[in-house]
Amino acid sequence: MEAMWLLCVAAAVVAWGFLWVWDSSERVKSREQGERLGAESRTLLAIAHPDDEAMFFAPTVLGLARLRHWVYLLCFSAGNYYNQGETRKKELLQSCDVLGIPLSSVMIIDNRDFPDDPGVQWDTEHVASVLLQHIEVNGINLVVTFDAGGVSGHSNHIALYAAVRYDSLGDGGGGGFVCLIRAHGLKSKALSHLLCEPMKLTAGLSSSPAHCISPCPLSEKSLSSPSTNAHLLNS
Repeated sequence: MEAMWLLCVAAAVVAWGFLWVWDSSERVKSREQGERLGAESRTLLAIAHPDDEAMFFAPTVLGLARLRHWVYLLCFSAGNYYNQGETRKKELLQSCDVLGIPLSSVMIIDNRDFPDDPGVQWDTEHVASVLLQHIEVNGINLVVTFDAGGVSGHSNHIALYAAVRYDSLGDGGGGGFVCLIRAHGLKSKALSHLLCEPMKLTAGLSSSPAHCISPCPLSEKSLSSPSTNAHLLNS
């Protein structure tokens, strides 16, 4: 009886050891694969105003950094609606520093073409042209921005989604230049949900996940894990 008990214990120890070695091997393999993918990825975060990067996209940016993506940020306005543009530009740069986005990879557009004003409709073709130029110059292969609802419904947010889908800059297939690169948009939720449950944004998945607005599949599985707010969306 005692010999049988010892045999069972030995078998359990061997099985546990095997599983531990296998799990460690899989973790290393997954990490190495993620690092290889990240090393090849240049991601552009396109936002409308300073503070969008922290309020809506922080989990995704941090997740991309863990995957070793090179992240660029393009902000289309200085956020001067209340005449605080200079202050908000400085705050954006400080925020990017905290999020791990190199300041050399941050561009803030501050001109009359893209005013911070929910009552102004930005010209879709102009926004798309600026986006495409930034993508080409920096060799971008992944774009993250807002979805069709703009999260809060702000017209400037929605303009970025419309620009990414702008067809004349794509391959003629009706999907804009997202047919040529991968693009993801922050999934809109009720504004009350965002304001009443802010901690969920930093927790990751459950509040406002970013999801694919491109017909192209997302290959980095880690981007759909709880460590970021990135998700796929059927186009």
